[in-house]
Amino acid sequence: MNRFAIKAGLGACVLGASVLIPAQVSAEPAATATGTELSGMTVFLDPGHQGSSEGHDLAQQVNDGRGNTKDCQTSGMTSLGGVPEHTINWNVSQLVKSSLESLGAKVVLSRQDDTGWGGCVDERARAASESNADLAVSIHADSTAQGEDASKRGFHMIIPSLPIPDEKADAAQSGGGLEASKMMRDAYKSDGFVPANYAGVNDGLQTRADVAGPALTQIPLVFVEMGNGSNKEDSAQLESTDGQLKQAITITTGIVTYLLTGSEAAPAEELAAAPAATTAPEASEDSASSTTTTTPKATTPKAAPQSTAPDSAQFSELMEMLAPLLEVEGLDGLQDLVNDKNLGLVSDLASTLMAVITGAGGS
Repeated sequence: MNRFAIKAGLGACVLGASVLIPAQVSAEPAATATGTELSGMTVFLDPGHQGSSEGHDLAQQVNDGRGNTKDCQTSGMTSLGGVPEHTINWNVSQLVKSSLESLGAKVVLSRQDDTGWGGCVDERARAASESNADLAVSIHADSTAQGEDASKRGFHMIIPSLPIPDEKADAAQSGGGLEASKMMRDAYKSDGFVPANYAGVNDGLQTRADVAGPALTQIPLVFVEMGNGSNKEDSAQLESTDGQLKQAITITTGIVTYLLTGSEAAPAEELAAAPAATTAPEASEDSASSTTTTTPKATTPKAAPQSTAPDSAQFSELMEMLAPLLEVEGLDGLQDLVNDKNLGLVSDLASTLMAVITGAGGS
């Protein structure tokens, strides 16, 4: 199928208009969305960190999933432009949430706002496990220095060193978690994002044993580091409205690709190839733990989609049409954009996206 068909359709869904979705895995053109394509599916979204730690001890020791303990939480990085990571994560997660709900999915959040406390890493993992979601996604941004670091940039997915002591977590992360992480990595590469060039990252995947979230979560988990906030280019992208929207479209593309095509039976061959990095400067974490007995859901195996990189001009066209709405409403208003005032523009956007997709055809 044409990966841009997923991406373009999700761009419309971010607006709150369920306009387009990918056709089932085939060479057919994208279909008109009914808003029920993900009905019965649940996604757990974990926007990394929190707005305030007042009244809480960040250094409180909690289970790390491997027989040791680690700090309850970290404060997260701050981009070169002064935007805290927790806000970047929150903005992107809200756009992803809107997109998924537009297609009928149920979305559960690890925290409910960007002002208060969001919980320790083990508490978030427990909540993810207890949600019995089809997939959990922990959304973060990285940093490698207190100031600017021009040499290090790029996205990556954190995957856990295997095996994980907890059998349910090990089954979830060695199966669906690894498969979904690879699909998310592929979505990022297809959308033109650059894999990280630091901390042992191998083609967008970083294997680690020191991050509690994947070791404690008993449903498939994708741990996304969207970019390096210490790098000028990455930081500008993470801070900007259009950059956050592009991140959200890519993350939603990865989620939808897994939910519609994943087999939850991917082999772990890439784990052996990826060098383990037990520590990473200022690495963030915010999804974690659980001793619940929830069993991960199985997804019906389907043929893997073909990756086709979208034309950057097509994304630019989408952003040009979104610009007037963003200027008026901002990111916080995206979910309420379909109204009498702008319905015509949303319709024009949908028509343009449909023309682009049907013109490109499936591949």
